[in-house]
This record gives sequence, C-alpha cells and structure tokens, in this order.
Amino acid sequence: MIESITPRGGSRPTILDLARTAGVGVATVDRVLNQRARVRRETAERVLAAAEAIGYHGAGLLKRRLDETPEEKTFGFLLQRPDAFYQGLATMLAAATRALPSVLGRPVVEFVDDISAGTVAARLAALGTRADIVAVVAADHPKITEAVATLRARGVGVVTLLSELSTPTAGHLGIDHRKAGRTAAWVIARLAKRAGPIGIFVGSHRYIGHELSEMSFRSYFREHAPGFRLLEPLANLDDPGIAYESTLELIRRNPDLAGIYVAGGGMAGLIDAMRESGRHGDIVAVCNELIPETRAALIDGVIDAVIATPIEALAERAVAAMARSLLSGAGDSEAPALLPFGLYVSENV
Repeated sequence: MIESITPRGGSRPTILDLARTAGVGVATVDRVLNQRARVRRETAERVLAAAEAIGYHGAGLLKRRLDETPEEKTFGFLLQRPDAFYQGLATMLAAATRALPSVLGRPVVEFVDDISAGTVAARLAALGTRADIVAVVAADHPKITEAVATLRARGVGVVTLLSELSTPTAGHLGIDHRKAGRTAAWVIARLAKRAGPIGIFVGSHRYIGHELSEMSFRSYFREHAPGFRLLEPLANLDDPGIAYESTLELIRRNPDLAGIYVAGGGMAGLIDAMRESGRHGDIVAVCNELIPETRAALIDGVIDAVIATPIEALAERAVAAMARSLLSGAGDSEAPALLPFGLYVSENV
C-alpha cells in the first residue's frame, strides 16, 4: 500500500516527494522516468502507484515507461559439478540472461554433485517451481524425461545443453558429437606411434552426446584405421577421482595402449593419471574442454588434443532460445543448434 506524502505548502509534488512516497531513491525514479538502466517491474509499478497517489505531473510518462518495461522472468540453469568448465559456463549463462534486450532476465544457477538420474530429476522438478524456463545438462533416463514432461505440462519449458534427451524439449544447444568423435579418432590414428588398443571413457552410457561421440569414434577407426583395437567404453561419471583410478588401471592392464579418448568429463583425473604413469610419451590422449588443467597438460605434452565447446556462444544462443520460448508462449520446440567446436593442441592454446 502506498502512503501519500503531501508536499509542503501545497506545491506541486517533486521527484523527491515521489521517491519518498514510493520508498525508493531519487536515482531509481530517474531510471524509471528516463530508462537510464533496467529497473524491476514491481519497482516501476510502485513508483507509478506513488505518482498517481500524490498527483505527480509525470504520472502519464511513468505509465508509458511501465508499458515499455519488459516483464521479469526467471531463467533456471541446472548444471553438473561446479568444476572449472561448469563454473565458466555458469558465468556465461548468467551474463547472457542479464543482457537480454527483450526480457528482464533473472538467472538462477544450480549445480549437482550427484549426477544420478533420481537426484537430477528431483532437482530439475524443484527448480521448475521457481523458474519460468529451465536449461539442464542431464543423461537420458526415464526419471529425467518424466520430470521434463511434467514441467512441460505445467507450462515450464526445458532446454537441454551439451547432451540431448529423447523426449521433446523447447530446444537443444551443443556441439556436433558425431564430428567430435570422428575428429578425436582422426587425431589418435594420425599421431599414434603404433596400432594398438584404444581406451574410451564416457561420463555415462545414458548421455546421448557421449554415446554419439563414441559411436562416431568407432566408425572412423572401422573405416580408416582398422588395425587399432577399440576397447569397451568405461563410465567415469564425469568424476575426476574415478577417471584417475580408471585411467591408471587401463594403462596397467594394457601395456601396449596406443591412445585414450575421453568423450565426457573427468579430464583432470585423466591428466593426473597420465602424469603419474609417465606414459604420455607413447599414449595419444584426447579429451574435452579447454580449462586450466587441460591447457597446462597440452603445453606439457601430457595430452595431445582438446575438443572444446564454445561456451560463450552456447550460452548466448541458449538464453536467446529460452527467451523466444517464453515470449511465444507456445513452448514450441526449436531445431537443435549445433555449434562448431574448437580443436586445440599445444601450438594454439
């Protein structure tokens, strides 16, 4: 409720009177009047109510400004463990949300340490009660697809990042995993000193992106380098600790190992194991994402190539797709947007 403050001496209300009545600063009133910076819609509504209550001469202009003020929407982002890659992605997503011209976006970013389907589904459902639209990184599991379908039925769209789901969503942003897998295979086949076993790591067998990368990786070797023997893929749950132990065990069991491809996360664990084993001179290793650990490992010759997601472009396009979905009100699904990935070696980091 706005309590009217009567100007002294019955003079025409000033901007200071308006600010006092609205319970805001003069600078806030100025921002609403002149659109010098974004102001929360509820704040602008409060200033307008105060202007009408005290008979402020600029009430009509304030109403027009309010009509021009974009509605505030909450953009929810559910990401994986807060490592260097996801921290960087979170920063980009928040910045892109705040920079939207068409919507007054409020980013809410959450991370999950436990990436099991039940936990991710529960966190996704909870975030959907507080956000107008959600973006998520998740495995393709019935519990997760059910959570997405439930949110969609309630009018909360879900956009997938990095890895797709088998249920309809409001959109998907990531890289072309088929090309990524074949590129990783090309690097190993060209750089390996000899034909031999190749180890493959995925975060989970349920990540569609990891599955596509692995399938395409194998396809390249069948076509162009059949002398190599590709081992069964191992799931490291994108966990550096599991990746570290699994890499050491892989090397121990395969003394003639020629290469390793990490199609998912856990890169820091791979790098630690490679350093400890001393085998980086004769094992070609390719992993994902250019983060401080992988950059240093490239420079030191511990790994040979990194396939990197363009996180700034991904964040901007993902947030734009979320805004379009909100503004259309239809929740229509957009075609997947596959962005070109970067390929880094020691000479171009």
